[in-house]
Amino acid sequence: MDSEPTSSSTEDVLASEGETSAIPAHWKRNVALFLSGQTISLFGSMIVQYAVMWYVTFATQSGFAIALYAIAAFLPQGIVSIFGGVVADRMNRRVLVIIADSTIAVVTLVLALAMLNGITDLWVILLAVGARSIGAGVQTPAVQAMIPQIVPADQLLRVNGVFGTIQSAMALLAPAAAGAVFGLFGIVPVFFIDVVTAVVGVGFLLFVSVPTLASIATKTTTYREDLVDGMRYIWQHKVVRWLLGVFAIIFLLTVAPSFITPLMVARTFGTEVWMVTVLEIAFSVGMMLGGTLVATVLAKRGRIPLILFATFGFAVFTIALGLSPNLWVFYAFMFGFGLLVPLFSAPFMTLVQETVEPEMHGRVFSYVGIVMAMATPVGMAVFGPLADVVSVQVLLIIAGFVTILVMTVAILLPSGRAAIAAAKEQKPLDDPAHAHGASGR
Repeated sequence: MDSEPTSSSTEDVLASEGETSAIPAHWKRNVALFLSGQTISLFGSMIVQYAVMWYVTFATQSGFAIALYAIAAFLPQGIVSIFGGVVADRMNRRVLVIIADSTIAVVTLVLALAMLNGITDLWVILLAVGARSIGAGVQTPAVQAMIPQIVPADQLLRVNGVFGTIQSAMALLAPAAAGAVFGLFGIVPVFFIDVVTAVVGVGFLLFVSVPTLASIATKTTTYREDLVDGMRYIWQHKVVRWLLGVFAIIFLLTVAPSFITPLMVARTFGTEVWMVTVLEIAFSVGMMLGGTLVATVLAKRGRIPLILFATFGFAVFTIALGLSPNLWVFYAFMFGFGLLVPLFSAPFMTLVQETVEPEMHGRVFSYVGIVMAMATPVGMAVFGPLADVVSVQVLLIIAGFVTILVMTVAILLPSGRAAIAAAKEQKPLDDPAHAHGASGR
């Protein structure tokens, strides 16, 4: 569906370069449809994520195998994101998301049918994960760049917080659903669920009105020039550059080790499916509560203080996970870890959306995706094999202390202090002057 619903010209085309998008009057309807579609699609994706991770963990109980899973899940996304963000700045982002989601559904369906015919080797599972990762490399930067196009500037943090809460609620339901389907029927039906939810998500997105960037019509640069321009823009933008550095630290030293927490459960406490299911539910309940806090009482708090609080909190809870004396204490610390996720992700995304010009959103968010997608497999390439030599508990403790050290250095460096100061100088969201766009540089 390439055409947009008939409306005023301000709904179809963004303002000129350097200005924020002209938000349609019916933006709440747009956001409701967008969030609903993404929620349903995300639910299917999360079921696949949990079921496949558990399948690999229980079938192999190998840190190396889990590292292969992490590489398959994130490395293709990181490579494709290099180009995905450029594409997101060159075409209507709604159409791009529909194409990416539909392609993922088709590929997943083909692989599910192949597995039904007896092809159930581990490499087939990893191939499915890798194919989904490629689609995510195109879809993710487009989705993140689309949000500030359909949401008023003074509602960005609130909507990001709501989105985070919804994601957390789905993350609460998805492990239970994954545990039930995987435990009763095996891995194959999980892929069929993902196909159905992707189709429903695309259906919702068809009714979302997303304006097309005015800069697309006048664009004369090549893909390569846009890619280089995006790299140059990030390097010269001290706030975004520093934020990406923090993002990399978190994914490398705390998110990557979190992939081996189910392995710790399997080795230390048992291999029953309910154990890892409760682990993910505890994490998701924490995320849901954190998202609620960001969308309500923390909606007007400073972005940088929230990001720093969450960052050091991740380190503390990573250490605590490694020191857990029993399974239920382990669950409690995982709940705390989840609580901090929206306190980091919502202000992070909001600060990037606020400080980057609309015509650069796709490229900048593609590099956010690249950092996320590359840091996790790089981290797992280290932590996974080490988990076959050293206990998971020791690895978590070391990762937590290293995070504290590296983040302290990042804050004390002149570039870190300058970036933090620049971010704090951003005009508040309710300042009318901010609604006309601020580069943040």
